[in-house]
Amino acid sequence: MFNKEQGGWRKQVAPYEKPQLRRSILQIINTFVPFFALWYLAYLSLSVSYLITLPLAIVAGGFLVRTFIIFHDCCHNSFFKSRTANEILGTLTGILTLCPYHQWRHSHSVHHATNGNLDRRGTGDIWTMTEEEYRSSSRLRRFYYRLYRNPLIMFTIGPVYVFLIAYRFNRKGAKPKERMNTYITNAGIAAAVALLIWAIGWQAFLLVQLPIFFVSGVAGIWLFYVQHQFEDSYFEPEEDWDYVQAAMHGSSFYKLPRLLHWITGNIGFHHIHHLSSRVPNYYLEKVHNQNPQLQKVQTITLLTSLKSLRFRIWSEQKKKFISFRDMKRKAVHDKISSVVEKHELKRARQQDTV
Repeated sequence: MFNKEQGGWRKQVAPYEKPQLRRSILQIINTFVPFFALWYLAYLSLSVSYLITLPLAIVAGGFLVRTFIIFHDCCHNSFFKSRTANEILGTLTGILTLCPYHQWRHSHSVHHATNGNLDRRGTGDIWTMTEEEYRSSSRLRRFYYRLYRNPLIMFTIGPVYVFLIAYRFNRKGAKPKERMNTYITNAGIAAAVALLIWAIGWQAFLLVQLPIFFVSGVAGIWLFYVQHQFEDSYFEPEEDWDYVQAAMHGSSFYKLPRLLHWITGNIGFHHIHHLSSRVPNYYLEKVHNQNPQLQKVQTITLLTSLKSLRFRIWSEQKKKFISFRDMKRKAVHDKISSVVEKHELKRARQQDTV
């Protein structure tokens, strides 16, 4: 459906693929100023009560998520017209969000180019196994996969591993510029942490920064997870895979309250973003609202998105995500069916003999 009409809606999206400097600068101001102000207020409140500090830190974590969306747009060269400006701001926001600009841009570009492609999974996405792959895997690999997909692991240890450990190292095959950017990001993070500890002490720093990191880290992974891990998602082998279908059916419209759309930089309009990553975040909602054809996609809400926590395996047969329990139930059913079939066959042979 979308392929046949690609030319029409492509023309409607194209005018929004150009960033507007005024809007970008305004977003920098209404993101960075509140974030740093909340950080400072959270620090000052330590002398009063941590019951005041914690809410301030949680809200600051929300603004760090918004900072990440700016970083994210810079990686797509959609926040400024200038590639150099995107790289500079991307590197600076990468220090704030603990993400090396060039490293993350590479993996995320691969994610966009391969989203929903069963034959090209594994870079910049959530590890997803098909039912057949899981059944044929070793016990150790299945155990590791279960740990990885366990919500308690993914949303607690996950942010720590990804943002504090994995992003500190260059990927295999990284080019010199990407490697240098990772070193610069790590040095910037170390310098900022050292300066803050020198200025306010390590205890105060951790009391403020840890909840900010945890809130933003969990929110970031959750948003990335839920935008592709919904029941009727899209996965096809290479020969049947289509970029437009993957964008429109393999990426969700996460319908959030307006305030949450704002704080998350409209990333809930993920189908629009995957359709065209050159659309700045502040235009995503407008593109969605002005094009009825682009509204005919999978819509999830805060409540319905919780169902995605039980989706662990992609069933190529059913073309949907299933749970481990569903897969086990299916295995038992198939086994019983096989036994019954053998019994019926044996009975038929006995009757033929008689």
